[in-house]
Order: sequence, then structure tokens, then C-alpha cells
Amino acid sequence: MRVLVTGGAGFIGSHVVEALAGDGHEPVVLDVRGPAGGDVRNPEAVRRALRGVDAVCHQAAMVGLGDGVADAAEYVSRNDLGTAVLLAGMAEAGVRRLVLAGSMVVYGEGRYECAVHGVVRPGPRAVSDLDAGRFEPVCPRCGRALLPGLVGEDAPADPRNVYATTKLAQEHLAAAWARSAGGSAVSLRYHNVYGPRMPRDTPYAGVASFFRSALARGEAPRVFEDGGQRRDFVHVRDVAAANVTALAADAAPGVLTVYNTGSGEPHTVGEMARSLAAAHGGPEPVVAGEYRLGDVRHITADSGRLRAELGWTPRVSFEEGIREFAHAEPRTAADA
Repeated sequence: MRVLVTGGAGFIGSHVVEALAGDGHEPVVLDVRGPAGGDVRNPEAVRRALRGVDAVCHQAAMVGLGDGVADAAEYVSRNDLGTAVLLAGMAEAGVRRLVLAGSMVVYGEGRYECAVHGVVRPGPRAVSDLDAGRFEPVCPRCGRALLPGLVGEDAPADPRNVYATTKLAQEHLAAAWARSAGGSAVSLRYHNVYGPRMPRDTPYAGVASFFRSALARGEAPRVFEDGGQRRDFVHVRDVAAANVTALAADAAPGVLTVYNTGSGEPHTVGEMARSLAAAHGGPEPVVAGEYRLGDVRHITADSGRLRAELGWTPRVSFEEGIREFAHAEPRTAADA
């Protein structure tokens, strides 16, 4: 297939391009950082890029938590307006296959179970609790401690920040396009993607990039809260392979299908920082106790559906991936 990869010059997109080429496809890149440029919000640029294309992997997005709502308009423009322009172009060009870079952030907090009340969904954490160092959510009914678990695709969406809200809106737009155009759409809800070519020195990178950038400067990684936040760190090559697998799948027309895309092996943020520092040979992490209001405490995926339905299996172990990432050269923000 001839496949358009939006954001194909970026961190994840560049790996998707390589994976597609390795599988015998013909990738076409649309990226503002590419040699010819090309903003996904530009209808004419999208129209040109879609010529002769059979499918689209939509990776272009403004990522990260951001800073409150000060950059909300930019997030909405890049993520939601960009997606709308792309989908309109696809409908016009008759391109009927889409794989979307979704995100686990649409869930908000992950799955929690109370010993008395069973599965519950805690609300956003209070500033007073965070200021006091009380980071763990409690049962909203009785205040007891909760046991975190794996969240499945059928969990209700509950985005807790602007970025998360735009990622959920992308899925709704893709679903509307699929119904209207009779296309097949798959959203891969990425968990914490890391690996070679992660950008550095940018406030919009992931936690793994923050740690790696600090180590590159000879500084100790700063771990927010108490480091006990649970995440699913999935290697970028495994995510790229998931895109290729999703493109080849016999997806149902007229609907959006979502798949969690994670390693299946939860680790804490503190564990990631310590493992990366040890592999790099840098200073031990510092647990700062600071927090970001839009962050959630625990969010880890049940990626069993992607494995069972499409046969995708992550290949890069946490240990192997961390060793590689510790010595990979990060990209500057301008090249991200």
C-alpha cells in the first residue's frame, strides 16, 4: 500500500515510516519539519499529499501535558483542526483506511478497586491533598485506599487536561468520518512511548525524555510526586509495528475501533528513572515531591484485545529498551 504518514518526520512517525517500508509498503510523509514542509491544517498540502494514497497513519499532533489552558487554542488547532482537515481531504480523495495515534490519556485515571465497593472511579485529585503529599486517590464512597489495575478499552473516557481532551476529540472526529465516508478507522491508544529519537529540551516531551535530557546534561533526573506513579512504558519500535499491523487488519467499515497499545508490563516512574540512570551511568534520581495538576496517579493498559484480535506482540523488553535508550542520542526540540 501507499501510506501517508502525517508527522512522519517526528519521533514516533519516523519509526512508523521505517516499519512500513520494511514491510513492503510505500510511505509518504507529510510533516512541517520535512524537506518540503507541509502542515496538516493546510487543505492544499493535505490534498497534494493524499494523491495516489491507499491509507493514512495519522501521527501528527502536539503532545504532552501543556500548561493549564494557556496553550489550549494551540492544542485544539494542531490536534483537532488538523485532524478535521485531514479527514475532509480523505473523504474528498476517497481514502478509506485510517490508523490514528490515540492515547491512554483519554481515560484520565486508570482502573481502581476498593475492598468494600469494588471497581470505582475516583475524581480529580484535590490540590490540598497534592500539596500535603497525599498522591494516591482514595475511594470516592468510603475514603479507603484503592488497588490500581489494568484499564480496558471499554472504560469510560475521562480526560483530565487539555491535551487529553483533544486526543478524545480526534477519536470522535475519526468515528464521524468513518460513518460518513464508510471508512475503517483504528485508534491505537498509545501508552508511554519511549526510545531512540525522542525529543529533548521541550516541555511537551514524555517523562522518559525529561529523565534522559537531565542525564545528558550530567544532572540527576527529577521525579515528581513520590515516584510511585504506575505507567506502561512501550518501546517506539513496538508502537510502529502496531501501526503496520493495524493497517493490514480487516477493520470493519463505518466504525472506529480502539486498541490499547502498551507493553503489558507496568513500571513506576521512579523505577524508570532509576533504571535509566543506572544504564546511562549518571547520577541517582531525585524525588522532588512536586506535581503537575493535570497528571493522573496510575494509568496502565490491558492490551489483550490488540494481541488477541490482531496478533500484535511487543518485542522489546523494558530492560533492553532502557539500555538502548540510555545511550541513544536525543533529538533537539527543533528536530522532534
